[in-house]
Amino acid sequence: MASFANVTGLDPDIKVMLGSGGFSGEKRRDALCEAMRQHFGDIQQLLFVPYALHDGDDYVQKMIKAGYNADYDLVGIHNFDDPVAAVAQAQGIYVGGGNSFRLIHRLQQNRLVDVIRHRVVAGELPYLGVSAGTNVACPTMMTTNDMPIVQPLSFDSIGLVPFQINTHYYPGQIHIRDENGDYHQHFGETRLDRIREFHECQDVPVLGLWEAGWLMRTDEKLVLHHCPALLFRKDQQPQEIKVGEDLSFLLTK
Repeated sequence: MASFANVTGLDPDIKVMLGSGGFSGEKRRDALCEAMRQHFGDIQQLLFVPYALHDGDDYVQKMIKAGYNADYDLVGIHNFDDPVAAVAQAQGIYVGGGNSFRLIHRLQQNRLVDVIRHRVVAGELPYLGVSAGTNVACPTMMTTNDMPIVQPLSFDSIGLVPFQINTHYYPGQIHIRDENGDYHQHFGETRLDRIREFHECQDVPVLGLWEAGWLMRTDEKLVLHHCPALLFRKDQQPQEIKVGEDLSFLLTK
């Protein structure tokens, strides 16, 4: 059974880092890992949640081999007999990407949503989410791009920020390259279309987070890093958000 090193004292502030994904390539990976070191500090181990993919052991090993652990020891939560106790003892938690429906379903099944929220909001547990791990840090996972391959108990998620995020956001249309190397417009739904549909039914702001970008929340301060974003509000034009911009106003419901 997996075990943790002794937990040291943590900063009492809420610490939440939410990445879009798309961190492939040396420069993007190194930028992510540098931010992780600043976020988690001098702790030794991170509790890694691989629930968004099928094979937890393979996921953990790939993360370590590719260097996305930032030299921290990654301990997979799936190796614990009691996942609730694992979260209660963790020094930091890293929730990986994959399918958001599968992720929230397994978090709910294992009674982890409330215990994660409680420890993070209490300032006891720094949280890092990437892609699906970012989606489930929102009030709901309703702005995911994923297929509903399983049915969760509800769409309600951890709620570490009071707004929604659309990860892997891109503007405009997709273009497809044919066998001759020519590009043709796909004419499918855009992310703008899907977020507009969300706001036909919901009032919550949505942040379209570009690839390789992340948000850093420290207590009641929220800042965008590395890549731009678009902020969508119901019945309003999208607002461009620049790297380094203070988004703390979004933390006020």
